[in-house]
Amino acid sequence: MSNKQGKELAVFFHMIYELNKGLRNLALLTTTPDNLEIVKERLEKCNYEFLVEELEEKYVNIFFGTKEPIEVLKRFSKDSLKKYSPEEDFILGVLLGYNTEQQCKRYLKMKSE
Repeated sequence: MSNKQGKELAVFFHMIYELNKGLRNLALLTTTPDNLEIVKERLEKCNYEFLVEELEEKYVNIFFGTKEPIEVLKRFSKDSLKKYSPEEDFILGVLLGYNTEQQCKRYLKMKSE
């Protein structure tokens, strides 16, 4: 396992810790496909829902967490973050626990462009 893979997995395990403690309901990990099986196995073991989005640069986005936030993302029916509307992007940011004021500024900027 490379040092980068180890760091990505350390971040992942910290996100799992936060989910288990109720600090978050949804998380997003961008990683290489090499880590995908390890991540999927742990998420299944912990009974967390997840979605995988393959990226062009040989990376994957893995959204994971409780059932309801994942269901919201499924209802967006998008295969790329680039295809999210400003409203969907705002909702995703809030679900991920990003700063609400910054999400408002980002939304307003997206709407004005």
